[in-house]
Amino acid sequence: MTKETMVKGKTSQEKIDINKLFEEYAKTKDINIRNQLIEKFIYIPEILSKKYINKGTDYEDIFQVASMGLIFAIERFDLSRGFEFASFATPTIIGEIKKHFRDKEWLIRAPRRIQNLSKKINIAKVELQQKLLKTPTIKDIAEYLNVTTEEVIEAMEGSYAYSPKSLDMTYKVHSDDKELSLIDMIGETDKNIEGIDNKDFLLKTMDKLNETEKIIVKDRFYNMKTQSEIANKLGVSQMTISRLEKKIIAKFKKELYK
Repeated sequence: MTKETMVKGKTSQEKIDINKLFEEYAKTKDINIRNQLIEKFIYIPEILSKKYINKGTDYEDIFQVASMGLIFAIERFDLSRGFEFASFATPTIIGEIKKHFRDKEWLIRAPRRIQNLSKKINIAKVELQQKLLKTPTIKDIAEYLNVTTEEVIEAMEGSYAYSPKSLDMTYKVHSDDKELSLIDMIGETDKNIEGIDNKDFLLKTMDKLNETEKIIVKDRFYNMKTQSEIANKLGVSQMTISRLEKKIIAKFKKELYK
């Protein structure tokens, strides 16, 4: 016997007992009574969750969301309105499941107000396009939805989280019929990467120089002094500094091409 058949076959006494539980819970909000109601109706989220298997989310995740929907339904159920609880709970649970999938579609979780406004903007664009016979401006959309232009801009920018573009997406360049990927157009080489390697190379090579050679490198290439100025500082001839400079450069080349 299926769970659906079991539900349809509830005896009058069982329905009376369940109604009493709802009446008692409405008065006391006793968690133990709510747990009893959950146990009696847990079959509903079980059945509904199975309909969403193979939709990109594990059954356990959907069942957890559906179970929360059941709790919400129990909290909101008003016995005095004369509805069957199963009929009342089903749309509530399905709504929670659909909300879960809707939120999951956004790669970056945008605030609910952004998501809702983004949908309204998409609808407004179509309606205004037909009404104005032109592409609506942000001001047109804001006035149509009775919101500020800042809110429209925020929602439109936030909507990019819904359908991000792949960096491998290609665009045709009409001038020479070539294709460029998005990463080619927005990407930029990090200048600091090359600097790290150069700095590491310089530090290692400088360690292999003697003190006089280090002074010549610092004054010549960092302090931008002339050979004559360095020669005067060290008390040697300019020719000596020139010869030492060539020797130092040779050492750097040797380290570079190791």
